[in-house]
Amino acid sequence: MKFIILHYSPFKAVWDWIILLLVLYTAVFTPYSAAFLLNEDEIRMKLNRDAATRLKNAETSKADPLVIIDLLVDIMFIADILINFRTTFLQNGEVASDPQLIAKHYVKGWFLIDAIAAIPFDLLLFGSGTSDTMTITGVLKTARLLRLLRVLRRIEQFAEYGAAVLLLLMVSFTLIGHWLACIFYAIANMERPHLKAKVGWLDNLAQTLNEPYLPNDTTSGPSIRTKYLTALYFTFTSLTSIGFGNVAPNTNAEKIFSIFAMLLGSLLSAAIFGNVSSIMLRLYQGTEEYNEKTESIKEFINFHHLPKSLANRLQESFQHTWSYTNGIDMMSVLKGFPECLQADICLHLNRNLLNNAAAFKNASEGCLRVLSMKFRSTHAPPGDTLIHPGDILHSIYFIASGSIEISKDDIVMAILGKHDIFGGDIRDKGPEGKALYTVRPLSYCDINKIDIAELKEILRTYPEFAGDFLLKFQLTFDLEKGTLAQIKTKGKVEDETLRFIRQKRPRLQCKRRNEINDGNSRRKRRTASRQRLVQNVTLSPIGDDQVTFMSIW
Repeated sequence: MKFIILHYSPFKAVWDWIILLLVLYTAVFTPYSAAFLLNEDEIRMKLNRDAATRLKNAETSKADPLVIIDLLVDIMFIADILINFRTTFLQNGEVASDPQLIAKHYVKGWFLIDAIAAIPFDLLLFGSGTSDTMTITGVLKTARLLRLLRVLRRIEQFAEYGAAVLLLLMVSFTLIGHWLACIFYAIANMERPHLKAKVGWLDNLAQTLNEPYLPNDTTSGPSIRTKYLTALYFTFTSLTSIGFGNVAPNTNAEKIFSIFAMLLGSLLSAAIFGNVSSIMLRLYQGTEEYNEKTESIKEFINFHHLPKSLANRLQESFQHTWSYTNGIDMMSVLKGFPECLQADICLHLNRNLLNNAAAFKNASEGCLRVLSMKFRSTHAPPGDTLIHPGDILHSIYFIASGSIEISKDDIVMAILGKHDIFGGDIRDKGPEGKALYTVRPLSYCDINKIDIAELKEILRTYPEFAGDFLLKFQLTFDLEKGTLAQIKTKGKVEDETLRFIRQKRPRLQCKRRNEINDGNSRRKRRTASRQRLVQNVTLSPIGDDQVTFMSIW
């Protein structure tokens, strides 16, 4: 529909952020302008009526830039009202785009607050020239603060983030202190001309600084900056119940304000700082859970008297898995969502795997969604054994990151890296085969695997995809037959991985294998290590051609 703005459009999102910043500007400068700047203008106006003082104060009669900024803010707020009359909204879960429904919804909602906050009081009362008008203008302009109610609704989305909540609470406390400082100054400034004894805090400040107020000089007395900082200092000492006493309320009005500020401060302290402990507890909840699981693993190791090598592998595996998942069990999280949403999440998590594997290129969206739900992630530290000789090959493994070595009788047969595939061959029609090789990570590895039986079931369900998949799918290394899909040369292994292998091989392989291998295996390994074996190994054919693989080490 023409001139209708979608509430989720990028333009509306950017516009809302601009309005939010303008509201925050209003929350800071409107009370400050009403308390400090308008009062200075009022005094200047009175002196300019008298010819004797007009010339003396002529240089201070310049227009304040904040007036122009306030006018621009008013224009933006009016434009925001017009935009809200043409912005869609959700009604019973559906997007309502009818202009009449939008107008009715907005009028019943935030229109009144937005309209009051957008009234340009400066223009409406411009030229009246009376001190009463200046005071009324300052009071009415504070109506802009009503827009903060809308800001509160927008920041509710950050309530789940402990650090964000803590920051928002501190900003709120500071903003309230700023408002009270403006009120504290306004009270003292209104009282000062009518006091018989100069005992107000403004007079005491002027006396302390030796900057007295002069009857016909608008520039006399402490500067605006000094007065504001002094008022802000007093309000924060009152809100925090500290009260050093170097700035003290002396008049009745100032004392009443101080009582109110201390009562408000006690409530704010209870509401804000009382929640700090719970927020900090929420921030460190993950750390506590990690420590609890670490202690549980240590108790398990001690109770079952696990050997040191196995205990180290257990702890290292847990630490790597935690760093990768942050303690979040993906399967338990997914169970709480509908199956259609589970498929979307799994499709997103496995998008790199499905995009990089040529066998999945022509799969339909429905097939990809089913496939993505069947993949499982495995995280393995270096030196761990993923597959032993004789293990049943239930799955096909896709390397997402890291490097692994495939060996037989302590001779490295292949080094596989990112995007390589190993496991059993899905083309085998007989029972699941057994691995003839040992598979160990050389670095921290993230591996995705899919059960062969489940993959075959998907191929039967999607026969149009099965033919293309079987034509393009190729294992980098078949652990049952020992076939290699391509020549893996030293140049194809990253230099960092090779350095890691040279540094860690004695610790990851020799040290741990010494505990489980007999003397003959050790002699074989020492011989292989001395010669840095580079062999041409003829492997089983893939189809009609025979593949030759140069072993690296």
